[in-house]
Amino acid sequence: MSNIKTKVEEIAKPVVESLGYEYVDTEFAKQGKDWILTITIDSKSGIGIEDCEKVSRTVEPLLDEKDFIEQHYYLCVSSIGLDRPLKTMRDFERSMGKSVDIKLYRPVDGQKEYSGQIIGYSKETIEIRTADGANVAIDLKEAAKISLHIDY
Repeated sequence: MSNIKTKVEEIAKPVVESLGYEYVDTEFAKQGKDWILTITIDSKSGIGIEDCEKVSRTVEPLLDEKDFIEQHYYLCVSSIGLDRPLKTMRDFERSMGKSVDIKLYRPVDGQKEYSGQIIGYSKETIEIRTADGANVAIDLKEAAKISLHIDY
C-alpha cells in the first residue's frame, strides 16, 4: 500500500502544486467493498468543491494513464478538514499561531486536556500559550490527539 501512496504522490503532488494548492496526504483504503484513493489538499484561502473537482479532473487522467493500481478504485479529492488531527511537522507549521485542543493519554500537572495558541514545536514537543498567558510545553508522545480549536 505504501508503494501505491508513494507513486500517487510522485504523480499528483507536482500537478496539485502547479494548480496552486498544497498536497497534504494520500490514503488508499478499502471502505466496505470499494477501494477509495483519497488525495487531501489545502490552500491558504480554503478549499471548496470546485477546487476538489479541478484537482480530480486534472489528476485522474494521469493516474489512469500510468495504470499501476490493480484494484478498481474511486478517486476522492478532499480538503484537509477542520477536525483533522495535527500529526506532522507540516501540520504544525501550517497551524502556527492558531488555537489547538490537546488531549493527553494521561494527566500532566493534573490536567488531561489543554487548549492554547501554538507558539512553537519540534519533533518532540509542541508549545502553546493558554488563555491565561501561561506557556505550556507538551511532549508529543504524551498527546493522544491534537486538533484545531473550533468555536461552535
